[in-house]
Amino acid sequence: MALDPSEQRLARRPWNLESIEDNEVYLPNDEIWTYDIDSGLWTMHLMEGELPTSMSGSCGACIHGKLYIFGGYDDKGYSNRLYFVNLRTRDGTYIWKKITDFEGQPPTPRDKLSCWVYKDRLIYFGGYGCRRHSELQDCFDVHDASWEEQMFWGWHNDVHVFDTKTQSWFQPKIKGGVPPQPRAAHTCAVLGNKGYVFGGRVLQTRMNDLHYLNLDTWTWSGRIPVNGENPKHRSWHTLTPIADDKLFLFGGLSADNIPLSDGWIYNVMTNCWKQLMHLPKTRPRLWHTACLGKENEIMVFGGSKDDLLSLDTGHCNDLLIFQTQPYSLLRSCLDCIGKNAIILESQISLLPPKLLQQVLKKITFWTAANHREEQRAQKEETENKLSADQ
Repeated sequence: MALDPSEQRLARRPWNLESIEDNEVYLPNDEIWTYDIDSGLWTMHLMEGELPTSMSGSCGACIHGKLYIFGGYDDKGYSNRLYFVNLRTRDGTYIWKKITDFEGQPPTPRDKLSCWVYKDRLIYFGGYGCRRHSELQDCFDVHDASWEEQMFWGWHNDVHVFDTKTQSWFQPKIKGGVPPQPRAAHTCAVLGNKGYVFGGRVLQTRMNDLHYLNLDTWTWSGRIPVNGENPKHRSWHTLTPIADDKLFLFGGLSADNIPLSDGWIYNVMTNCWKQLMHLPKTRPRLWHTACLGKENEIMVFGGSKDDLLSLDTGHCNDLLIFQTQPYSLLRSCLDCIGKNAIILESQISLLPPKLLQQVLKKITFWTAANHREEQRAQKEETENKLSADQ
């Protein structure tokens, strides 16, 4: 799920799963959490209106401050419902609305799909779900079937568009190129008028192929023959635009079912992947979310550090921040003051009011960060003592 960077905050997905005493439960669907990038503080807001069902594998995207949620899976099966909530309310009230007064035909029910946002349109690609016998097409790889009900489960590679201005669904006619193989748990990102897709899973195969769809001409690129080294095959990863010509790939689950913590930057101009070597190797993530910060830092939240299919020791609620370029001089100065607030205490109050507000948020940020680090260290020390005693 990628939110509009101008919001300067992340919204925590209310449809993810959490493990409690070895039992997976859906998190409350009447909550949304916002994160203030400057202060580092989370705020929980209660939701109203037509709340989306608590689900996993839904696809979220933001257009002009409105968060749209499509698809997903719950105990009753797969969904093709579409909801939205306005995140820019003046009174702080967040009201969900289920979109029912649309024209056209929505995609068949599915989860683990992804989408591109382009020209006020949500453009969905792929996913795993179900179709009736009469709905089977070349864009669907069958995984399993129930002959009595004539229902089929499998992977998609079709493209569906929801136009938020006209409130209408349509399936564009692909005018050329070779489409990617059907897949789920892949990731999508937009650069210019091109919608990129990387990796994902079909059957027991995880992929590391890169494609793009021209979102004006509806033409597929075919598999892009990248120069040099490629990232490992994976699913449940993220791909985030960090410039007009660069994409940032992080994490996922490898073909060997190993959680990944590697980060890569794809440069459109050179057609090369470059691995970032300074990323922490002890923070693998899969099925997480990522978005761009104010200074091109990548903010990763949630997900799991384990292979969910074989081991699940709980989901993650820490925020990982990856710097992809040097921070501005102002940002560096604010961080320096925030880290050394005690030493500079007598001088901070002398700052101009506007700058003072920024400094106070940075002080809050680094105070909270230091507190969390102390808690983590204490927890690790306690766990090490318990291990030594055993």
